Amino acid sequence: MGKKKSIYRIIFHNQGNVYELYAHDVNQGGMFAFVEVADIIFGERSKLVVDPSEEQLKSQFAGVKRTYIPLHSVVRIDEVDKEGKNKILSTGEDKGNVTPFPIPVTPPKSD
Repeated sequence: MGKKKSIYRIIFHNQGNVYELYAHDVNQGGMFAFVEVADIIFGERSKLVVDPSEEQLKSQFAGVKRTYIPLHSVVRIDEVDKEGKNKILSTGEDKGNVTPFPIPVTPPKSD
C-alpha cells in the first residue's frame, strides 16, 4: 500500500490579485527567497459546470512543471486533507492601470 501524497493550499498575491492553488509538492527550492510549487492539482475537465477563474488558472499554468513564488507574496501555506478549487480570490479590476512596485524582502542597510 503506497503512501498518500500530501496536498497543500497555497495563497499568494500576484499583480494585484490573490491566488489560491492546490499542489502536491511545496518546498523552499533552490532560489533564495522563493517558494517552489510543483505538481499543481486541477479538477476534472469533464465537469458540466465550468468555473471561469479555474479555467483561467489552467491556461495560465498549462505546461508549467514548477513555479517559484516570491516569499513576500505568500499569504499562507496549509496542508489539507483534500483538494479544493484553484481560484483567483480578487480580480483587482478597479485598481486602474498602475502595478505596485515589488517590496524588497529585507530593507536596505544604512551606513
